[in-house]
Amino acid sequence: MHHHHHHNSTHGNERRLFWAMLITGLFMLIEVAGAMLSGSLALFADAGHMLSDFGALLLALIAFRISYKPADDKRSFGYDRLQILAAFVNGLTLVGIGVWICYEAIERFFEPVEILAGPMLAVAVAGLLINIIVFYILTSGEQENLNIKAAALHVLGDLLGSVAAITAAMIILTTGWLTADPLLSVIVALLVLRAGYAVIRQSAHILLEGTPDNTSHEQIIETLESIEGVTNVHHLHVWALTAEKRLATVHVVADPGRMDQIRIAVSRTLSEQFKIAHPTVQIEIQPCES
Repeated sequence: MHHHHHHNSTHGNERRLFWAMLITGLFMLIEVAGAMLSGSLALFADAGHMLSDFGALLLALIAFRISYKPADDKRSFGYDRLQILAAFVNGLTLVGIGVWICYEAIERFFEPVEILAGPMLAVAVAGLLINIIVFYILTSGEQENLNIKAAALHVLGDLLGSVAAITAAMIILTTGWLTADPLLSVIVALLVLRAGYAVIRQSAHILLEGTPDNTSHEQIIETLESIEGVTNVHHLHVWALTAEKRLATVHVVADPGRMDQIRIAVSRTLSEQFKIAHPTVQIEIQPCES
């Protein structure tokens, strides 16, 4: 029964992600058209931010889809890493967009471009409303899922992008000061760059088999060595398959009379205290040579 509930919540998450992604993707295209029509770089920057949302939502959706796909002989860990690879590419794309907007903005500081502030304002306001709707869709369900949490944070950042575009449009409408557009687009571009850099850093760390955040080797070794019958812990490796799935291998020198109980205790400690989903424990009577 519990499994059924989990399955339902996963499908609910998937449905919400799908709608959020569809709305974001469609509106991103409208925003690009609006940016081309009005000549506004701030709208382009906001569309770039929306692309990052779209990417985040798509990744989250892919992650759910992949989680149904079983492991096979060639991929014994299944396809989970695909989402990390996709996140890495997503991050690179965001950095590219951010750099391009900054470059364009610098050109416009020196040669201002005529901007139709009316259409720009209309599209920016619509963008703000769309972001609020998408944020509501994403936060209306369970909050535990990391993918959904990340996607909601993306959208929250995008709300700021829409506010920046609205501000620029208002300034141009009331004062005719065209520099407001590239100025505010740079602010949004910096948000996009920051998001891109964070995604690249996290995904590269996982792809390089880095130790997961807030995991300390010393602490794990100390905790395991405090288990009764354990005399030494070495060759500890902790890494992550995805942001949520942690794995570990470890060699434990133990009292020969209680090897089985100790192996069970070590595995349980790793999974319960350190959230390691897949611990591999090698029990030894004396430390191995290597």
